[in-house]
Amino acid sequence: MKFSAFLVFTVLWATLVYDPLAHWVWGTGGWMRNLGGLDFAGGIVVHASSGVSALVLCLLLGKRVGYQKTPFRPHNLPFTVLGGALLWFGWFGFNAGSALAANDLAANAFVTTHIATAAAGLTWALIEWQQHGKPTILGAVTGAVAGLVAITPACGFVNPMNAIFIGIIVAFICYLAVAVIKAKLGYDDALDAFGVHGVGGIWGTIAVGLFAEKAVNSAGANGLFFGGAQLWPQLIMAVVAPLFAGVMTFIIYKLVDALMCARVKEKDETIGLDLTQQSEAAYTVIE
Repeated sequence: MKFSAFLVFTVLWATLVYDPLAHWVWGTGGWMRNLGGLDFAGGIVVHASSGVSALVLCLLLGKRVGYQKTPFRPHNLPFTVLGGALLWFGWFGFNAGSALAANDLAANAFVTTHIATAAAGLTWALIEWQQHGKPTILGAVTGAVAGLVAITPACGFVNPMNAIFIGIIVAFICYLAVAVIKAKLGYDDALDAFGVHGVGGIWGTIAVGLFAEKAVNSAGANGLFFGGAQLWPQLIMAVVAPLFAGVMTFIIYKLVDALMCARVKEKDETIGLDLTQQSEAAYTVIE
């Protein structure tokens, strides 16, 4: 995607997709909030919406040159680990910080975030070990990010024990989306934004409807496993928000593409977008 088109798309998406969703879920008078939907820190507003939008975008943009013909290997696993660690650390800020105070609710969100992430990362590594005979650090980090995503809407509504279950389950679901479904359907989601953020965000939103407890957060509700009826509004959110994001992403992309042709030329893509879009390179190769 051209950098100029990316910038225009980003402004339009933030304004026409993110802003309405944030108001619907969190704003006074928002219809999802009035419906009783719960999203503590952005499972629907951030992850499900952006993940589904990423799927729509990668389908519209098309596959990278050489995809499924030339292997695209992770080029720097130490950077992957560093990035995953920074994400894990930073996630405490907006999950626990969504309590808007240094209180017991923030502490619960902090602990559930950490536990779900650890459970998901470990589970993903074990799945890889069973499926391929070896666990990988890339898989462990991917699983950890899936755990962060899934616990985001639930961290202020569930207890630490149930956070473990949310993390374990999201590892299985997202692994299936990334390693099986994507391979079968053949779409080119380079960073698995849909398989991890989209699928993980939707599962985390549904998980609130199963595991939420008023004993954890009196401003919340009881989920299905605690005798409540929270699952219904969570299911509505999990369907309507991604559908809205997907349709709006399609419209925004078509508009941007018509105005400025969103995809780069094949020659520029082959040379590399770092060089053709920014005139910079991450590495200097000397032969």
